[in-house]
Amino acid sequence: MVRSRHKGKMIAAMLLAALCTSASSAAADQAANGKAGAGLKTGNPEDHLPANITRLSWFGERASWSPDGRKVAFMSKSFGDAFEIDVRTGELRVLTPYPHAGYLRAQYLPNGDLFLIGARKFENPIKTRFEDQEMWVLRKDGKSKPIPLDHKIFEGVAISRQSMKIAWANSARNYPGQIAPNVSIVYVADIIEENGVPKLANKREVLRSNSADCGLEVQDFRNNDQELIYSCYRLPYADVMGVDLKSGKVTTYRKIPQEYNEAEGIFPDGRHILVESSRGKEKHSDKYIDVWKLRLEPDGTDMVRLTHWGDYDGYKASNPVVSPDGKMIVFQSGRRDDLPGVGHGLFLLRLQ
Repeated sequence: MVRSRHKGKMIAAMLLAALCTSASSAAADQAANGKAGAGLKTGNPEDHLPANITRLSWFGERASWSPDGRKVAFMSKSFGDAFEIDVRTGELRVLTPYPHAGYLRAQYLPNGDLFLIGARKFENPIKTRFEDQEMWVLRKDGKSKPIPLDHKIFEGVAISRQSMKIAWANSARNYPGQIAPNVSIVYVADIIEENGVPKLANKREVLRSNSADCGLEVQDFRNNDQELIYSCYRLPYADVMGVDLKSGKVTTYRKIPQEYNEAEGIFPDGRHILVESSRGKEKHSDKYIDVWKLRLEPDGTDMVRLTHWGDYDGYKASNPVVSPDGKMIVFQSGRRDDLPGVGHGLFLLRLQ
């Protein structure tokens, strides 16, 4: 917990600023959306929530469920601080109350430690995000600063629910001279303890794309960590794919020539996954997405729409993650023209 009076005031100030920013942003969006696109609603979907969706926070992005399903870690903003919120009580605490260059992601490891993605220094949003992000481990007791794993990473990480196994991708932007242009590579490794310090071990390549038409980003393990689900980016579109970690066999789960489908949080049973999808939209890219539930079967067509943010002009719903019991989803409210991953508050969707 954040115990000092100074930190308490810091959180209060941040929350007040976030609330004011959200309110002013909503007002600006309302004005800007006075004339909606064809078939779209005016207004703000955050003001018209269905019965099974409630607001979890007034700020933040890129949520991650704790292993026990009681808390959610998230980023205050891109290149910001990591926070944690108690889903039942709404109690907040800052996880990174020390000077740093800003983080992009915070996700729980199975042992309760936090896996952070951030750069050692900030130069500009594009270079720092796509070239300089590294992996860090923050101990769950919060008594020390994060420990670097001394390895760069492209975008997100896949973390096993069963062990300290992770997967990630790298590209030439991370390691120019080591990785050829337009090539992206997926690795798996274990996080081990060596003299009380976390280290990467047993690193191996499991997938490689030699084409700019399929940029790789990992998402989740399934089937007892025998398969890795990932996204293939062929911009402005994306596909949901999987690779068998033993045989190397690749399976296509959702690939429509002119449709955006990005893999997100997987369900505990491993049979379904959340997808950011442009299905049913007039335009197709990461700007025109809502949250869907996809059954993971080859060339899947069994999809259920879960959010309707995209029914409102200028809005999208993104970055959904599933609770460990499979009964709740946290996602973020986004604006159509935001960069991918940028959020304006978290929302809780109850499935049961």
